[in-house]
Amino acid sequence: MATSSRSRETFDDSDTWHDEMHSTIEAWVQDLVDEVDDAVSREQFTAWLDVQSRFHDYSHRNTLLIKLQCPVTTRVAGYRTWQNEFGRHVKEGETAIWIWEPIIAKQCPDCGNSPSYHERSGCEYDETPPDSWEKGPVGFRPAPVFDISQTDGEPLPDLETEAKGQADELVSALLDAANSLEVDVEVVPPRDWSYENAKGVCEYRPQGQPRVAVRDRENDADLAVTLVHEYAHVLLHGGVDDEAERSKRELEAEAVGYIVGRYFELDTSGSAFYLAGWHGDEPETIIDRLERISSTAQEIIDVVSELINDE
Repeated sequence: MATSSRSRETFDDSDTWHDEMHSTIEAWVQDLVDEVDDAVSREQFTAWLDVQSRFHDYSHRNTLLIKLQCPVTTRVAGYRTWQNEFGRHVKEGETAIWIWEPIIAKQCPDCGNSPSYHERSGCEYDETPPDSWEKGPVGFRPAPVFDISQTDGEPLPDLETEAKGQADELVSALLDAANSLEVDVEVVPPRDWSYENAKGVCEYRPQGQPRVAVRDRENDADLAVTLVHEYAHVLLHGGVDDEAERSKRELEAEAVGYIVGRYFELDTSGSAFYLAGWHGDEPETIIDRLERISSTAQEIIDVVSELINDE
């Protein structure tokens, strides 16, 4: 995956500007698709994907229990799982997060009870003996789990998704652009951030302008691309409430961030790893939505460029 910065494209102020920009964005979108394909084949991504597959997918009820007890959780696993699967150990004095763990046992095909409870339930099923029954959940018991922040040990593989480059001027212009884009924006200190490991969020409000909040960080380039990503959600996805579209919306927003960041001379190759981590859609979907991505990127570039040139 490329890591070197790219110089900014320049376009004459002429009648052909729009076509030139569109052609350049089309080429950059193809670059992004190629970079995602390359990212998927890299050892770093394979190692990350392997670790993700070993984390349990908790039920909605258990997810709520986890969040109620520890709102800032990111990765959760049992005491032995941290030791045996990830080479980490729970730190002394940490308080467990309690969930409901299913009890798996032989299960009566009729009443659903385990053999011992089946005998006491009055169920008259006797077509097959208990030894031949399939296993299934017959009850629940409390079980302790711990967040990764409560553990020490071997680091988990991570993906290098952050943008790089000089962007202090760009961040300032993007914040000023919120008025023209009709969005409320807020940069939130890390200590006050309440959206787990998300870098930014976009909230649509029935009354008033959409709200974008981003977690502050030292990396101005990554902060700038996150702002663009969330602005793209505002411009593209207001009023859309379709879970099946979620991954497509992420592809679109990240593609806009990649393009705008690249236009302003940032290294946005980390977007490839970000998109590789999304499931459900192939990166070629970006090409299918080129017109939406291109027009949104151009709108943000126009507003921000004017603000920068006026300074």
